[in-house]
Amino acid sequence: MKKVYFLCTGNSCRSQIAEGYGKKYLTDKGFEVRSAGIETHGLNPRAVKIMEEDGIDITVQTSDLIDQKYFNEADLIITLCGDAKDNCPVIPKTATHIHWGLEDPAKAIGSEEEIMNKFREVRDVIKGKIQNLEIE
Repeated sequence: MKKVYFLCTGNSCRSQIAEGYGKKYLTDKGFEVRSAGIETHGLNPRAVKIMEEDGIDITVQTSDLIDQKYFNEADLIITLCGDAKDNCPVIPKTATHIHWGLEDPAKAIGSEEEIMNKFREVRDVIKGKIQNLEIE
């Protein structure tokens, strides 16, 4: 089984969303999917809510630090922000690395509806990228 690792700063929003969609769209293709961060910020309740809107329950996922063993065994590592790209360990030569520089919805400001719309925007970008991911 091939391994996919989604990495972000705090493993609370973007990488959690990616893990949820990864499990939905990639496990049937023979991939084990995990996410982690260079820090842990806990699972963001807004991320949980916008994923529920799309029928995906991420409440069982946890905010985790990068697992060095899984990282070194990963076939595909996807960084979702510049901070993770710049600060994660050196990508193993055996892994394919893709970088998606996505805005952090947790930093959105405005009304609750504006913030939730930013979360939805980022969610929809991640979903599209995972659905269109060309992996073997």
